[in-house]
Amino acid sequence: MNDQSLSRRGFLRNSVATTLGVAGLGTLPASAASEKYPSIRIGICADLHQDIMHDGPERLTAFIEAMTVQRPDLIIQLGDLCIPHERNQVVLDIWNRFPGPRYHVIGNHDTDGGFTRDQVVSFWKAAGKYYSFDRKGYHFVILDGNEKNPSPDRAPGYARYISEEQLRWLDADLEKTMFPVIVFCHQGLDNDMGGIENGTQSRLVLERANEKAGFRKVQVVFSGHHHQDYHNVINGIHYVQINSMSYQYLGEKYQHIRYSEAVDKSHPIIKETVPYRDPLWAMVNISQDGTFMLRGKKSVFVGPSPAELGMPMYEQGYPVVPMISNRKLALTKKPFEV
Repeated sequence: MNDQSLSRRGFLRNSVATTLGVAGLGTLPASAASEKYPSIRIGICADLHQDIMHDGPERLTAFIEAMTVQRPDLIIQLGDLCIPHERNQVVLDIWNRFPGPRYHVIGNHDTDGGFTRDQVVSFWKAAGKYYSFDRKGYHFVILDGNEKNPSPDRAPGYARYISEEQLRWLDADLEKTMFPVIVFCHQGLDNDMGGIENGTQSRLVLERANEKAGFRKVQVVFSGHHHQDYHNVINGIHYVQINSMSYQYLGEKYQHIRYSEAVDKSHPIIKETVPYRDPLWAMVNISQDGTFMLRGKKSVFVGPSPAELGMPMYEQGYPVVPMISNRKLALTKKPFEV
């Protein structure tokens, strides 16, 4: 899976701009004006929830058809795609139509019904529960945020933890690469409302990798899971949430039949959600002049909005919106400073 088109030796020779400056992804430093950033395009989607939505295949088909036309260098889904049941082979068949590299992140709902993460990996033919790869001068890290916190005081509900073993692997993996790093995890490392329980500990591994390297090696962390639209910056690292392809869950308190009695009968959870009329996804483009752009899809709610149902705007932390915002990330060009 590794792309050796840009050698590590060549990358190191190619100046402070690509090591110290790649974190900038803005105007190149004057001393490196002749240098180029590696250019790459990434298609990203999250939280299809095939096992909840009645029109999951149609939503995923729209994404794959768009990506087939736009031809990014890779696509990645951020979890909660589908459980590893034979009825969901239709989803994988659609996903595999993309004529390029395709990557998976495991979500908490992918193991619903008693399935294991190993079964998910096998069914999807994913590279692993957590893994990394190089492509076009970037190092990509996929984390598994579904490990169980060994503490007896752990939070109830789905496991959302990154084990010591995985963090040791992450630390070693980051130390080996001199490429700029982009990280993917289903649950947010920056969100304390249902995100990674040991998010601070996990972020410290990323921050210490930057400190040891002397530059902003770890650039951006993408997450799904929260079905929201936000962007945080913590100690120089950008954390970008990719909204669900399908809906936000509101709960029984705000239930409303969105489509029809027939759909409600066959897919009873939908009435506890606020679906998006059109599927959402994002395209990330890092160009040779160092510009990092994220362009997201926008839609509208099916049926009444959360506000129309009486839900306070910040009940879920961030507002519930049927969109993924366009973003131009203002990443620092400076070396890492303790």
